[in-house]
Amino acid sequence: MKPLYHIGFGDEHGAKTAILPGDPGRVENIAQYLDNPRFFHQNREYTTWLGELGGQTVMVISTGMGGPSTAICVEELFMTGVRTFIRVGTCGGMAEQVVGGDVVIATGAIRQDGTSKEYVPIEFPAVADLEVTNALVQGAKNLGLNWHAGIVQCKDSFYGQHSPGRMPIGYELEDKWRAWVAAGCLASEMESAALYIVCQTLGARAGCILNVVWNQERAARGLSNPECHDTSAAIRAAIEAVRLL
Repeated sequence: MKPLYHIGFGDEHGAKTAILPGDPGRVENIAQYLDNPRFFHQNREYTTWLGELGGQTVMVISTGMGGPSTAICVEELFMTGVRTFIRVGTCGGMAEQVVGGDVVIATGAIRQDGTSKEYVPIEFPAVADLEVTNALVQGAKNLGLNWHAGIVQCKDSFYGQHSPGRMPIGYELEDKWRAWVAAGCLASEMESAALYIVCQTLGARAGCILNVVWNQERAARGLSNPECHDTSAAIRAAIEAVRLL
């Protein structure tokens, strides 16, 4: 198989499972949790390492930020034989009980993105694979983490979330944000909807676990609001989930 245009490689890796951070800078760190970690390839935003768990090859590859690059990554990895995808990323908490340093396991995503709408109509839900989700939950339990499982918001504009008032469409962003919070949405991030919808259409399995950096709703209410950029808890839970799967 000749190398694919964006990820830059073909099916020679032999991996059936891929762990997907957004940031290329996190790939090597995640790979160190595997046996025999080794650099494999780098092209554009897609940095790739390989390793083993239980004698099986596991890939770690960055997707970049947002839905378009995530969808391209998943599409091309599927062409090379990958069938299970686990996103490990970061998020901002929305529900009051979600605190910086916790992990959120996304059972489904609000499709406030553009990429997933070019796959199926908006009425179709973006949901995680049940087996992968259960493995992530069990992994978090096994490690004694503070975890939450539920719906996340997936958007395309980081600054549309954090500075909605200066956007011409800010009235809509602010109204919808209040609706998501009132409905119990746990957190906000930027890749899960595309991941889930693309995998659904391909017939692949997908799950998502996120480190909570902080919670702007807690900050707005004057509650304690620790900030945590350490993603090791989410990484370890994802590795445990791969082992369980």
